Amino acid sequence: MTPSVATLTAAPAALTTWQLDPSHVEIGFAVRHLMISTVKGRFGTVQGTVLVEGDDFATAKVDVTIDAASVDTREPNRDAHLRSADFFDVERFPTLTFKSRRVERAGADQFRLIGDLTIHGVTREVGLDVVTEGFVRDPWGKERAGFSAKGHLKRSEFGLTWNAALEAGGMVLSDDIKLSMDVELTKQA
Repeated sequence: MTPSVATLTAAPAALTTWQLDPSHVEIGFAVRHLMISTVKGRFGTVQGTVLVEGDDFATAKVDVTIDAASVDTREPNRDAHLRSADFFDVERFPTLTFKSRRVERAGADQFRLIGDLTIHGVTREVGLDVVTEGFVRDPWGKERAGFSAKGHLKRSEFGLTWNAALEAGGMVLSDDIKLSMDVELTKQA
């Protein structure tokens, strides 16, 4: 007797949900300013989930939402400008989102996370280089996982085109944005 396809195919592992711990998440960006320095900023309000098959993060499905109005560069006037229609236009586009498409293993503790990033109502595929920072059970008995990630994008591809020419040549802001993230997740029961 020939085995059925069902007996030859391994059953998929149960999905495990990991929640972003908002008090232990840092979503940052950096942009060249006046062609001589770098301005760094972050978003203070982030939420999201990561679904994995069993405990295999190479199967991760990531869904993150960022409150655009929570942008913080430590300069209130600049932050107000970033919230305006010149940049994030938070009245029309209150959130930035990232939804993963796939994960590619890049080493024992490294991944390439590819997904759709939506900023200012424009969605583009971006890739993030992710490093597993570790797993631990916290003092309250919860399982936690830590990851860091880096990436880059061109802000013009998301409709963020405000700029001004400098008298000596060049522009006030670079089109290139560096992204950096440190994320702590808590495993859900």
